[in-house]
Amino acid sequence: MPDLRSPGARTPREVLARHHRAMLDKSADDLADLYAVDAVHEFPFTSPGFPARFEGREAVRAGYRAAWGGPARVEEIEQIAIHDTAGPGVVVAEQVVRGSLPATGTCFSVPGLLVLHVHDGLLTRVRDYMDGAGVTGARP
Repeated sequence: MPDLRSPGARTPREVLARHHRAMLDKSADDLADLYAVDAVHEFPFTSPGFPARFEGREAVRAGYRAAWGGPARVEEIEQIAIHDTAGPGVVVAEQVVRGSLPATGTCFSVPGLLVLHVHDGLLTRVRDYMDGAGVTGARP
């Protein structure tokens, strides 16, 4: 399989690690900076009140800034497994995001899969299969 990265570009696993760090830090800027300008982030199992997709880096930045402006706090991302694929630059992550709503003391757990497409060290497409019921339970 050919390596489609430019010299010095991040691997898909490195991008995934930075994606998780941005989530833990609630940093929409750090997260958005992982995306190509024209990237697409899709939520195939979206819940009412949540977008089905973000088109472009700045939509990712604005969408996560709005989502993370709320009271929920991500405290842990349990990495169940990372699957390298035959597709160049594609990695699949099984994970559980755990956090809380500090104002109420409510805890939440959101299992999901992330399918990341990385080219030249940047995310070009993300399919975020998270448990919509878990997300809804994380709302105040």
